[in-house]
Amino acid sequence: MAYTRRTILGGALAGASTLMLPSFLRAQAGAAEVVVVGGGFGGATAARYLRHYAPQVRVTLVEPAQRFYTCPFSNLYLAGLRTWDSIGHDYDGLRAAGVTVVHARADSVDTAARTVRLSSGQTLRWDRLVLSPGVDMRWGALEGYDEAASARAPHAWKAGEQTLLLRRQLEAMPNGGRFVMTIPENPFRCPPGPYERAAMVAHYFKQHKPRSKILLLDAKESFSKQGLFQQGWKALYGDMIEWVKQSDDGHVMRVDAAKLEVETAFGERHQADVLNVIPSMRAGDIAVKSGLATANKRWCEVDFLTFESIAVKNVHVLGDSIQTAPGMPKSGHMANQHGKVCAAAVVSLLQGKEVPGLPIYANTCYSFVAVEETVHVASVHRYDAAKKTMLPVTGAGGLSTAPSELESRYALAWARNIWADTLA
Repeated sequence: MAYTRRTILGGALAGASTLMLPSFLRAQAGAAEVVVVGGGFGGATAARYLRHYAPQVRVTLVEPAQRFYTCPFSNLYLAGLRTWDSIGHDYDGLRAAGVTVVHARADSVDTAARTVRLSSGQTLRWDRLVLSPGVDMRWGALEGYDEAASARAPHAWKAGEQTLLLRRQLEAMPNGGRFVMTIPENPFRCPPGPYERAAMVAHYFKQHKPRSKILLLDAKESFSKQGLFQQGWKALYGDMIEWVKQSDDGHVMRVDAAKLEVETAFGERHQADVLNVIPSMRAGDIAVKSGLATANKRWCEVDFLTFESIAVKNVHVLGDSIQTAPGMPKSGHMANQHGKVCAAAVVSLLQGKEVPGLPIYANTCYSFVAVEETVHVASVHRYDAAKKTMLPVTGAGGLSTAPSELESRYALAWARNIWADTLA
């Protein structure tokens, strides 16, 4: 990371003594208020590191859920390889770190008054606001697929009730049934996620419903880790998984959730016993309602040095809601990186200082092909001052050569570490 406690604060906050605080914060005796909306990988990390970098700043995290159920490892829950409780995490560590956690929904933001209105009726004042609301679905962008339809054909792209519903449907599906998944164009949360899900559903079918089939209808011509996934699918599941790319009529245009049927661009109809529709996505509702979604009215454009919105001063946006730079995925690992950089930048800005340094973000994404067969992709992104964006570092990162059991162990260690880092 380019932003570290040392480089951002120059050691000024290394001790707890008030005498060591920067003059801006000494004068205000800890009066600075930062509100963070969204308790996922981005928001929780930002809240935790704000307190870590500057214990005198008051930090409030607004998150409606009592527990954070993570999308990473939710596909293993679908396969029966993880319990539901094992991917759920509380916010006690953040509270112990000094973060005030409020379980409510952020309903509106007044950027002029610098307040956030909550579903509880409470109003929070802020000097800096950090929004990390994740993604919301573009209901209706795919004909026939609205929020009501998701009760019959779940997306399960936010870990929660939709994930539980999809698992129940898989359990109820007859042996010899057909699981159909529709996959959108980029960008969307977790690009390799649909293909890991296909593998995990195939693992479940192989154990319990071996005559069943999986059909993937994709609006793209290619996908992340494609060679590795297809190698693993063939070796482990034979011809159980069929992937249809966009040019081979994989682009779904209409959904009939009542009939569990989809229609492609060329007019072919596919019937499912379980239908998993992953729709097009956009920035979370609070970001859109606050006028921050400036890129095609879907994503929030930010200054990658600070994550401050280009549309509204003193408001920072991070995680899956942002308009990403070239080659930068929407992932939990990347959101965690955003949170650290944003926290350090906010502390520097509260001091009235320029934010020093050019950030470097790293990303690692593990995908399970089977319980002991895992692959990864990693990348490094550096800020380009001339282009004012993040660019991939040539020659950095990497890709697995083949699925392996060793990478499964690495993936488990990655999960333990990022959960601990995010949630203190």
